Amino acid sequence: MTRNRLYTPYQLKGLSLRNRIVMAPMCQYAVDAKDGIPNEWHYVHYISRAVGGTGLILIEMTNVEPDGRITDNCLGLWSDDHIPAFRRIVSEAHKHGAKVGIQIAHAGRKAQDAAQPVGPSDIPFGASSPVPRALSTDEVRAMAGKFKDAARRAVEAGVDTIELHGAHGYLIHQFHSKLVNNRQDAYGRDLALFGCEVVQAVKSVMPPDMPLIMRVSAAEYAEGGYDLAGGLEMFRRYRDAGVDVFHVSSGGEGPVGAQGSALYAGYQVPLARGLKAALGVPVIAVGLLDDAKLADATLAHGDADLVAVARGMLRDPYWALHAVQAAASGREAAAEAAELIPRPYTRGY
Repeated sequence: MTRNRLYTPYQLKGLSLRNRIVMAPMCQYAVDAKDGIPNEWHYVHYISRAVGGTGLILIEMTNVEPDGRITDNCLGLWSDDHIPAFRRIVSEAHKHGAKVGIQIAHAGRKAQDAAQPVGPSDIPFGASSPVPRALSTDEVRAMAGKFKDAARRAVEAGVDTIELHGAHGYLIHQFHSKLVNNRQDAYGRDLALFGCEVVQAVKSVMPPDMPLIMRVSAAEYAEGGYDLAGGLEMFRRYRDAGVDVFHVSSGGEGPVGAQGSALYAGYQVPLARGLKAALGVPVIAVGLLDDAKLADATLAHGDADLVAVARGMLRDPYWALHAVQAAASGREAAAEAAELIPRPYTRGY
């Protein structure tokens, strides 16, 4: 009988997951009061995926200051007033067997609704994008403190893990990209310095047994961007600063050039495999892994330790349950899949 790997439990430090399925963080742009506080949409959105069998739910990009949001309708963690609404989501998800993380971030030059976005330099994202203001050296140091404060609030809300967004052209990525960072101070001479300081600041307020995840763009697609080999030294620095798991994505730093990747099922898995092999750390693979058998095979081949699903879970809140059933082979595996079915729903199966 072929083992159903999607259903295999996973343990890392104090994080114990019922299966290897991750709900990738996906912006909902659904905050209605522009205050950054989760509302009933967010509550139903995340709890339904917990009921649907997901092992780890990563709450969408949640920002460390108001002007750090992609839009004014995005989530925030810049105030203690945000904590109760997040705590309600986390507590209820736990009741249904899921663990919950939160992605903490700053959009930097990609903040669409900021009066003037900020970044490591004054280089805009695109020809029609606003020109950002370059942060001063003191402001960069203070920004790490804002990430620390947001992480402390996330811990108070009861999360099981924290993910830093160092991918897709947002602030941490902007600092470690030579395409965006042309600074002359220490943060320009050492492209990984800002990210390392954020990692260390966040780790200082996390419980010792709580793993820290970092999402990275393992390759850039704009002209002159780094490839996996070029990014590994920065990622090694992040690992040594305290990152326990890398969530391996790509791109997002600028207009796609000739080296842009074709979008096909599993197109980012080779990046996850390469980063895992080079740095010897657990990785989460992501990128059109909606097919259960492909997701299962990614684990079977040792390409990743966990698989993240994004758009597939927007279409189907019960993707995890249905995928485990689809990937099951044999009576024992089918029985394991059946264990995920919520008791009130068993008649439907």
